[in-house]
Amino acid sequence: MADSMTSMTRRVSTVAAGQDRGRLSPCVCNTLRMVSRVVTQLYDDVLRPSGLRVTQFSILATIGRMGEANLKQLENALAIDQTTLTRSLNLLERDGVIERASHPDGRIKAMRLTSKGRRALAVARPLWTKAQDKVLRELGTKAWADAQRRLTHLLRVAVTKRRQGRERRAVAPDTVGRK
Repeated sequence: MADSMTSMTRRVSTVAAGQDRGRLSPCVCNTLRMVSRVVTQLYDDVLRPSGLRVTQFSILATIGRMGEANLKQLENALAIDQTTLTRSLNLLERDGVIERASHPDGRIKAMRLTSKGRRALAVARPLWTKAQDKVLRELGTKAWADAQRRLTHLLRVAVTKRRQGRERRAVAPDTVGRK
C-alpha cells in the first residue's frame, strides 16, 4: 500500500509539475481520473472480503444514512450520472441488498436497504475505515483536509459550469445543419 501510494504520488507530482510529458498529460481531468482510479483500486482491495466495491459501498452508505433515497437525491449526493447510478442500483437490487420503496408518486424510484444490505454495510464499514486510515496515514490528515477543501471547490465549480452549459444548450435553438 505505501509503495503504491508513494509511486502514485511521485507520478502525480511529476505530471503536475509538467515533467515527463511522454507518459501523462498535465491535464487536470487526466490527473484526477488517474488518482481516482488508483485510490478506488486501493479501497476495492481492502473492501474485497465484504463482497462490495467502494462505489457500491458509497451508494449503500448514502442510502443507509438517508434511510430511503430516490435517484435524484443519490445523483446529487454522489455526483454521479443517472445512467451509471441506475446500472449500479439495478445490480444492488439484483443482489438483494437494496429494494424499491413505495412512493406516493409512482414515477419516483426510491430505494432502501434490505436486511442483507444492512449486514453487508456493517461488514464493509470497518474495512472501509481501515482503507481510509491507510490513505490518511500516508497522505496526512492535514494535507487531506487541504486537498478536500480544494477538490470540493473544484467540484462546485465543475457542477455549476456543467449545469450552466446544459441550460444554455436547452435554450439555444438547434442550428446543426442550418446555413
